[in-house]
Amino acid sequence: MTSGSFLELSFELGGLDAEEAEGACFDCGALSVTFTDTRDDPVLEPAPGEFRLWPATRVQALFTGDTEASVASGALATALRIPAERIAVTRIADRAWEREWLKDFHAMRFGKRLWVAPHHEPVSEPGAVVVRLDPGLAFGTGTHPTTALCLEWLEQHVGPGTRVIDYGCGSGILAVAAVKLGAQMAHGFDIDPQALIATRDNALANGVAEAVMVCESADQLPRGVDVLVANILSGPLCELAPSFATLVRPGGQLVLAGLMQHQAAEVAQAHDAWFDMRAFASRDDWVGLSGRRRC
Repeated sequence: MTSGSFLELSFELGGLDAEEAEGACFDCGALSVTFTDTRDDPVLEPAPGEFRLWPATRVQALFTGDTEASVASGALATALRIPAERIAVTRIADRAWEREWLKDFHAMRFGKRLWVAPHHEPVSEPGAVVVRLDPGLAFGTGTHPTTALCLEWLEQHVGPGTRVIDYGCGSGILAVAAVKLGAQMAHGFDIDPQALIATRDNALANGVAEAVMVCESADQLPRGVDVLVANILSGPLCELAPSFATLVRPGGQLVLAGLMQHQAAEVAQAHDAWFDMRAFASRDDWVGLSGRRRC
């Protein structure tokens, strides 16, 4: 390998199948493959089993520095069945990439006192409740509007003794934040095994592992909790309404996010048999719903 350098081959995905394109890159010797947005189009967390990308996606394949550029690009073009000139070739210097992109992730405040901050950045605000979190493989750092809506709701409503369920926990940010804000216990559940690992790791890193219970099955979630927060897609939010009703105690609260303005009425109606739903906030066309469980 050429010391301190890599070869990058990149191309617009266009009409190519994403998984086949990724496989072709690895078959040609790529060390890693990254999909990036070329037009700043928003995309929400994918549904279970879904491989969702941006409307305009670029594929970047990283090879060792001693890779012959013409040979690699020719082989990749053949595998993809595209013209070789469609593939851009770049030599890039070696850097600490895992820290390189973290430098753009800074401390953020939610409400009056809740902060989410990377481990390398101090928060000196008096009375701050700080959740330490670096971006990782699981969804949820607070940068997405739906996560921000949930964090702001928790900051206003969670206090000592509250029992919380974080349904679709992703990185565990909401469960960890709830406990940091005084919740007695937070149970996190997600169908993605990576999310469960991330939640455990983030709870441990924040010193709240004893109060954040990671559930590998929805059947392990406790009934009669005070708050259930679900930041997932609108379809599952509707389908899970009866289950949510069995988990939240009478008088307890349900917080739903992951839906856009035009989906809010349908999601609220799906829960209307058990909860008095209302919109509590919106941001960038995303809306958060909350409701109290009727007796």
